[in-house]
Amino acid sequence: MNSKAKKTRYAFTLVEVLIVVAILGILAAVIVPEYRDHTLRAKESAAKENLQNLRTAIERYAIKHNDIAPGYPNDDTTQTPIYIWFCSQIIKSNDYLRGEVPKNPFNQQSVMKIFSDNEDFPQMPMETDYYGWLYKPASRTIRLNWSGTDSAGISYFDY
Repeated sequence: MNSKAKKTRYAFTLVEVLIVVAILGILAAVIVPEYRDHTLRAKESAAKENLQNLRTAIERYAIKHNDIAPGYPNDDTTQTPIYIWFCSQIIKSNDYLRGEVPKNPFNQQSVMKIFSDNEDFPQMPMETDYYGWLYKPASRTIRLNWSGTDSAGISYFDY
């Protein structure tokens, strides 16, 4: 055998690598929007479910407490409603909600802005991300504190 025989080298050419990168780019361009859409729909579904759970808990509490919604200290409607009272009343012994107030799936906040009887309920979400929910015990109105519209064109605030 010739000592200077060529050794066979195995490697990808630059063209082959570029073709693979292009294919991966095309797949990513197709998959990423689908993933985002599913994530958004999951948040929308969670928001609707959390609102339904809160509304049901508020109604159940009111039925058991002479038509007084949770939030008023000692169920005294002459006092200003307070979030801490809402939590203690609605979560007390797991009768109405299990464990804790659910989070707003968009801003991950469970804190609720509670409006007193003499305050107007806002017609749109508050600009702060501190509150996950907006609630007025006098009218038993509870809304998601998030602006924008869902995949069907419905305002999140109108859920």
